[in-house]
Amino acid sequence: MFSYVLPFVFAITLCLSATQAQSPNIIIIFTDDLGYGDLGVYGHPTIATPNLDQMAREGLKFSQFYSGASVCTPSRAALLTGRLPIRYGMVSSTVRVLFPFSLSGLPSAEITLAEALKSAGYKTGIVGKWHLGHKRPFLPLQHGFDSYFGIPYSNDMLKNPEAKWGAARNYPSMILVEGNDIVEKEVDQRNLTKRYTSKAIDFIKDRGEEPFFLYMPHTFPHVPLFASKDFEGTSTAGIYGDVVEELDWSVGQILKTLKEEDIAENTLVFFTSDNGPWLVKKAEGGSAGLLREGKGSTWEGGMREPAIAWWPGTIEGGQTTQQMATTMDIYATALDLAGVSLPSDRAMDGKSMRPIFDSNQSIRDVVYFYLGAELFAIRVGKWKMHYKTLTPYVGEKPETHDPPLLFNLDIDPSEKRNLSVEHPDVITEINKVAHAHLNSFVPPPSELEKLDTMLISGSKKYDF
Repeated sequence: MFSYVLPFVFAITLCLSATQAQSPNIIIIFTDDLGYGDLGVYGHPTIATPNLDQMAREGLKFSQFYSGASVCTPSRAALLTGRLPIRYGMVSSTVRVLFPFSLSGLPSAEITLAEALKSAGYKTGIVGKWHLGHKRPFLPLQHGFDSYFGIPYSNDMLKNPEAKWGAARNYPSMILVEGNDIVEKEVDQRNLTKRYTSKAIDFIKDRGEEPFFLYMPHTFPHVPLFASKDFEGTSTAGIYGDVVEELDWSVGQILKTLKEEDIAENTLVFFTSDNGPWLVKKAEGGSAGLLREGKGSTWEGGMREPAIAWWPGTIEGGQTTQQMATTMDIYATALDLAGVSLPSDRAMDGKSMRPIFDSNQSIRDVVYFYLGAELFAIRVGKWKMHYKTLTPYVGEKPETHDPPLLFNLDIDPSEKRNLSVEHPDVITEINKVAHAHLNSFVPPPSELEKLDTMLISGSKKYDF
């Protein structure tokens, strides 16, 4: 009897082991308003980021990685759906992001990364900033996450106009949410990064037997800036440096935990940012390095982000890739690794990055640059063409370009030399790509423009 049962049990064990090996844990660390030039490994001379530098030495650094938008809400929507936000109303021509008075959020019809991975048996958790709708139907637990700990929107947004203002730099107090409930009405933002890190480590250690997906969208370095007492005043680069260096510490703690738990070789960690630096905040706004402009624009500095993929034993360390990729590709990559098919009932914009991980092969040739509900620019190969440009947060209106501006990003990543006169043929070809894209779908009504009727009527009471 045992001569038959034991081989059978052994075969089952091998099968389960193979399944687990094919379903790695996935961690996405998503900072807020971090610039392309804000890390040591991306060339910053005074902000010390030893953990991210080591992560890049042990993993894969991207030099041409793009966010799905240049502001918070649509960029997060793009990451979690693998789709351009224009396809499901998470953009607007008049409202850039969701606010505490917004009525809507990420549509329930969207299949989030958490929902897709749960179908493959993953445990799912989010620690950090959500910003995809603070009303109960739109919170993370209603979008596939098993647990949630963090703030519901940007840390400079009022929960209640009548609430007292925080002492630090005259910013309002911020609420903290766990699950579907407010657990603190006035969270001390100085300790947020440490508390997020502790919660994330607890999630990893309490993972159980199933693979897990941890989404860690940090609050910082979005203004207002806060660092814990262990980091405040320690960086040569001022308070912004303090904040980024504490984020670097947090990344180090996550990677250290994975190694101590002996699961590093079965865990993909992807680090990037939601959009570029908030340059109008000056010393507190970060740097896009050699790239032009920052947050709120479709210039390179608004949407090209630092990005590092780390997976010991699978991704060869010490590499830098020039292949283009986007946050929407993280979605497709995670599903690919988990053995889950992309949704077939809708247009998907993400592509799996496994060819880049495995052999540095190209996965895409086109990137679309939307500002609100308009296509401002498009990149095809080395060429980037701007129909409109905007200098954000200074009260200027968009400038329309006829002919469009044209830049060769291979030799001019700073977008300083317009080549439209020299290459009208390139403009013609890129126009064809753009028009085919725009004619392929009809954008739905904007979710961001659904405002609370109480606000419109003059009431100042906002329901969570």
